[in-house]
Amino acid sequence: MEGRLANMWRLTVNESKFVETALQSELRVDGRGLYDYRKLTIKFGKEYGSSEVQLGQTHVMGFVTAQLVQPYKDRPNEGSLSIFTEFSPMADPSFEPGRPGEYAVELGRIIDRGLRESRAVDTESLCVLAGKKVWSVRIDLHILDNGGNLVDAANIAALAALMTFRRPDCTVGGENNQEVIIHSLEEREPVPLIIHHLPIAFTFGFFNKGNIVVMDPTYIEEEVMCGRMTVTVNANGDICAIQKPGEEGVNQSVILHCLRLASSRAAATTKIIREEVEAYNREKNLQKVKRHPTLAKPEVSGPIVVVKEGHKKVSDEEEAAELSREHVERLNLSSVEVKSSKEQEAASNFKGGPSNWDPYTEAMDVDSLKASLASKGESVTKSTIKKKTNDSGNVQKEVTGDLEMKDTAEATKHKTGELTLKDAVKPKKKRKNKSN
Repeated sequence: MEGRLANMWRLTVNESKFVETALQSELRVDGRGLYDYRKLTIKFGKEYGSSEVQLGQTHVMGFVTAQLVQPYKDRPNEGSLSIFTEFSPMADPSFEPGRPGEYAVELGRIIDRGLRESRAVDTESLCVLAGKKVWSVRIDLHILDNGGNLVDAANIAALAALMTFRRPDCTVGGENNQEVIIHSLEEREPVPLIIHHLPIAFTFGFFNKGNIVVMDPTYIEEEVMCGRMTVTVNANGDICAIQKPGEEGVNQSVILHCLRLASSRAAATTKIIREEVEAYNREKNLQKVKRHPTLAKPEVSGPIVVVKEGHKKVSDEEEAAELSREHVERLNLSSVEVKSSKEQEAASNFKGGPSNWDPYTEAMDVDSLKASLASKGESVTKSTIKKKTNDSGNVQKEVTGDLEMKDTAEATKHKTGELTLKDAVKPKKKRKNKSN
């Protein structure tokens, strides 16, 4: 006992009076306000269920593990959740190795009460075989540095570790479905825990017989304060647990004031924890994609380069085909416009019956037909080559020199009388044979 007291660090009388006087002026040694929280930092390890929380100078690590055990007789369909704390002398000279001290037991009970009695973790989902096999989840909290307010830091470390923990997947088989088969991480994806809400602990320190209240006390303030109270609240404002050690009495209005402060702070702390967990899960998913053989980016090698070049060639051919297709469509549009212009000119110069006109069934004036052909031949000879520019910018020729020569030759033949209308128009039989 004497050796333990020799290792403990104690404030002098002047230091204690200085801290109390500063608090009466609503000032704290580290420069914060009475209800200000220290900076919270959350980190995660490579394995599932490991977290590291730093609250100011306080440093805590949390690890979560699970194993199959027999359930309790009074609860055969529920798993179990247990919390163990380890206070290392490296964190504080007053901590001794070996059996946990009184403060270590109290810290574990406060966190355990906030998690189990509030039903934050769904223990029924941990049942594998009713009455025979259930998962037992264990949370180990290691105190690395005692900078004050260990309860809050350890509680956040436990929640962060639980949210990132993944237990192995298992199936029931064998004879009569009584054998449990645990699958490795390579065979099946691990299963996360079902967490309904996040109960977050907030510790308050009382000074001057409960008249002064501070939030998140430091190590120096814990040596001076006359009492403390820990309130566990979730983001919805539900009070999960209250722990008030010490003999100093506190007024009811002060307790209600602490509850309001904790409720207002719970939403912000919950948001910080969830954002850090989501960032960790995204990073884990990216690592899975990189390790997956089918989804991972292949290294550059001979056959893969050939395949990529082939794909590139195919894509180039497709682009060329699309360009040629567009060019053909433009040419088709231009030809359609030329054809429509020619049809309009033919319709203006044509005189006679409909398109299915037959010279053998209907009578017509041969002289008028010759006169029309002769007039057409003269107009063609007089017409020159005209250029027409369509909307797409293509230059088109309406009439060529060969057509002019043919039309003039046919017109002269009709004028001399060498050919008749029956000779110019082919019979139906020959047209049908030609089409066949």
